Amino acid sequence: MEFSASDLARMRFAISPMWEVVTSYRLLRSARPAAVHVPWAEQVLPRLAAAELDRGWLAALIPPTGYLPDFLNPAPAGHAPSLGEELDAVRGASADVVRRDLGHLERHVGGPSARRRSLESDPEERLAELAAEIERYWELALAPYWQRMRTVLDADVFHRARQVAEHGAEALFNGLHEKVSWDDNTLRLVRRPETLNRATKGAGLLLIPSVFAGPGLLTVVRDAEPLQLAYPARGVGVLWERSAPSRSDAVAAVLGRSRTLLLTELQAPASTTELARRTGISPAGVSQFLTAMRDAGLVSAHRVGRSVLYARTSVADELLGTRPG
Repeated sequence: MEFSASDLARMRFAISPMWEVVTSYRLLRSARPAAVHVPWAEQVLPRLAAAELDRGWLAALIPPTGYLPDFLNPAPAGHAPSLGEELDAVRGASADVVRRDLGHLERHVGGPSARRRSLESDPEERLAELAAEIERYWELALAPYWQRMRTVLDADVFHRARQVAEHGAEALFNGLHEKVSWDDNTLRLVRRPETLNRATKGAGLLLIPSVFAGPGLLTVVRDAEPLQLAYPARGVGVLWERSAPSRSDAVAAVLGRSRTLLLTELQAPASTTELARRTGISPAGVSQFLTAMRDAGLVSAHRVGRSVLYARTSVADELLGTRPG
């Protein structure tokens, strides 16, 4: 894709919840998810099945490999839009765009399904149902981990911005991914199956780091909109690593042993019932302690159906002397 000075002037980074929704769901549908994400997948897959989110709208629209409908990834309006803001854009996708993308998807996956036919016939109503399902998926699969994911994504953007400041845009592109190169005012994606054509020049470029996009690259190209290029974020390799608390005794002297025990058990998100079973603390006691620690910013709560998952925050990780994970 040939770039102009205007394109480069309008190049920016964005962090997109919807990109993480789409790429993480595709990874969960893969027969062999990337080894780095296996700890996360093992935690999430049982919740996905229990909530029947393995057979709904997302399953109908996100195949394990290949094309992903572009309307699922609206161009982020700012640096870090909320999931709600992006879902507003998904719900607002035009019927023509939805039908075009579904036609493209069906050519890749081999024909329509009942859900895709329903979406084609009544996009407005079905997009609202899709958005509601995405919200449920987010709370189940991503919200308990979002804080640590944001840490990785923000660190990637900081690193890339510093590259531009110190070495220029050419160094950024040539160091972004092995399949990306910049030469003679042209951005090249190696072995991409289709040429990147754009009707309107000067629309810019959106660079979107992603936890789940790897190992390849993903693009969205729409007329009069910036090219979206989603690439694997740096630091994903340590995202799910766990480390033993190094200051648990010191923390216990301040918080008490029961609260500290609950924090150490929250290396992975868990429910009150599960924490009670693992620690021997009564469910009422666990609930009381978690409420107090949530109010203090040490844990976050995420509703999944009738249960609530609790996750340790970065404040708690720092307090315990652990890496997030």
